[in-house]
Amino acid sequence: MQLERLKPILEALFAASDKPLSVNQIFDLFNGDLEQPGKDEIRQAIQELTQKYAGSGFELKQVASGFRFQVRTDFESWVARLWEQKPPRYSRALMETLALIAYRQPITRGEIEDIRGVSVSSNIIKTLQEREWVKPLGHKEVPGRPTLYGTTREFLDYFNLKSLNELPTLSEIRDLDRFNPEFAFDEIEAGGTERPGEVETGTTASAEIAVAAQEAVEDEEEDDEKIEAAVH
Repeated sequence: MQLERLKPILEALFAASDKPLSVNQIFDLFNGDLEQPGKDEIRQAIQELTQKYAGSGFELKQVASGFRFQVRTDFESWVARLWEQKPPRYSRALMETLALIAYRQPITRGEIEDIRGVSVSSNIIKTLQEREWVKPLGHKEVPGRPTLYGTTREFLDYFNLKSLNELPTLSEIRDLDRFNPEFAFDEIEAGGTERPGEVETGTTASAEIAVAAQEAVEDEEEDDEKIEAAVH
């Protein structure tokens, strides 16, 4: 199939799909067609479309599950005005828990509690699993065989990441001035043993993971070895 015919077809697919599409998924959609494109042709068409939309209000973005059209982060504040519903808000405790799972996976609930210094509510783990950001990976071979948790492909897609390697490094996490203007925690009353504070999540929310990870280890900064253990 010629690229000039393939590219508008891919544009239609990306516009219509509510999930990212991988090269394999796109290839399968042409199964049985006389002009079925090869995977290399699909990749080339995607590359040309990516260049086509460079500098526009939206982009063809690659995340863990594949490619998708999405609004560029520079324009999110205006696009958000289209909807009255505000982005979901999660407690600082939930974001810290998610950050530790992302950086130290596989990790048990007890290990998270040791790092944070407080107990982890069952509702936090439940919420993370309901959002499909976290999943059980197995059991640690110690007495009691506690569940080991790790992040999912859906976690990477939501936080606009292709892989865990794109998470901010420890040095970037320490540079809070880079993240604080966009993601400030709102201090509020909170019950139980969890820390107060909430944070909004959105499509640029990968920075929130960095903020949460910093909050999770800030009490450990007197000991550099403990900091490294908290995020690696």
